[in-house]
Amino acid sequence: MKRLHLSLLLLSLCVFFSSAIAQPAPQKRLFRAGAATSNITPPLGTSINGNMRDVTATHIHDELHARCLALDDGTTKLVLVVCDSCMIPREVFDAAKQMVHEATGLPLANMMMSATHTHSAPTSGSVFQSEADMTYRAFLTRRIADGIRRALNNLQPARIGWASAEEPDQVFNRRWFVRNEALYKNPFGGMDKVKMNPPRASKELIEPSGPVDPTVSVISLVSTNGKPIALYANYSLHYVGGVGGGHISADYYGAFCERVKKLMTANNPSPDFVALLSNGTSGNINNINFREPGPKRAPYEQINLVADDVAKAALSAVEKIQYQDWVPLGVKQTEVTLGVRRPTAEEVTRAKEIMSRARNFPRMDTMEEIYARETVQMADYPPTVKSILQAMHIGDLGIAAIPCEVFVEIGLELRDKSPTKQTFTVSLANGYNGYLPTVKHHELGGYETWRAKSSYLEVQAAPKIVDALLPLLKP
Repeated sequence: MKRLHLSLLLLSLCVFFSSAIAQPAPQKRLFRAGAATSNITPPLGTSINGNMRDVTATHIHDELHARCLALDDGTTKLVLVVCDSCMIPREVFDAAKQMVHEATGLPLANMMMSATHTHSAPTSGSVFQSEADMTYRAFLTRRIADGIRRALNNLQPARIGWASAEEPDQVFNRRWFVRNEALYKNPFGGMDKVKMNPPRASKELIEPSGPVDPTVSVISLVSTNGKPIALYANYSLHYVGGVGGGHISADYYGAFCERVKKLMTANNPSPDFVALLSNGTSGNINNINFREPGPKRAPYEQINLVADDVAKAALSAVEKIQYQDWVPLGVKQTEVTLGVRRPTAEEVTRAKEIMSRARNFPRMDTMEEIYARETVQMADYPPTVKSILQAMHIGDLGIAAIPCEVFVEIGLELRDKSPTKQTFTVSLANGYNGYLPTVKHHELGGYETWRAKSSYLEVQAAPKIVDALLPLLKP
């Protein structure tokens, strides 16, 4: 009997060890990244966004691009796109996503597309007196989709890391309390409590009406042998400007990308490296130090100064990164319905009277005339609009996406309340629904709150968006 027990024990041990030996070793998880650019430069003669009166392109100073980054953790693929454009309507982004989905199977929600907000790019969304160029919009849609597919084609084994630094010298709040109440007059016949872009170095200045966010957030991708693949950055600065008249330019966003590429590949050549700079929460932030007189600058001089400083900050963040071989990816998305601030019948009647007196009709010259035209056009807007809100997760990093020109206070609130270890927000993402001021700033009034195609969401839009985004940021 003892021999039988011993035999059974030996047999069991043999089965156990042979079974253990037969088990394959667990496969190492593979993280991949790929990047590409797609040229979205328009033909000359195209309408340029970003002005109260329409301007057409007479010169291409620098090429515009859709800059695309693809990430893959082996289970989930994510795509982040930044386009050199002032603002891009949801219809364009939706169509580009659909093209990519049909060609690759990538889920629509796994793509985050945004505009930089350069004010020297083609009109893809009708704002003020610049009307959308539908031929260009079709071209833009196709080029965004092609850029994403190329980035997916370029996926390769990679390592990833993220960090942040600060560049406080290039961001200033542009909404001010002033002593001269005449500066508070608005084009609707009323009075505001703040002034956007007041006179520089003026004795009328009291203080800015809000903070700034100097953070430069970066995500860096390198190949397994250390060769740079891409760098995705985020900074809360509206735009710089100071371009030549009628010029097409990517503004400081494009100059930043060129500068980063030069710095990151100086000692490790990587011709396919792609830099991307997304717009953070800069709805009330610009590059003007209102306490000081404005220095005289040649065209593009200020753009290059800002790009150089932000690029140096981005590289200082990269130096702090501890790269990881693999991190999990995820995305959550929802759609919210928001109210639209439409004009009353009386306001439309007043606006039509103002337009009828315009000296250069149909062109509107004064601010009162320009906003009268906006009022008449806003009369046909629907009572509500649907907006996409999105949160991408890259390890313990969270990226919120909002289709608006988001006030800096909202980005700071999201960062403070976010359940992720590090969070930043991308503005002008997945569509365009105008400015997003806080409720407090709506009470103060000022340019960014004036009802127009560039500012029409309900007063309570900001808290509704924050409340909808925070659950999406939860890992």
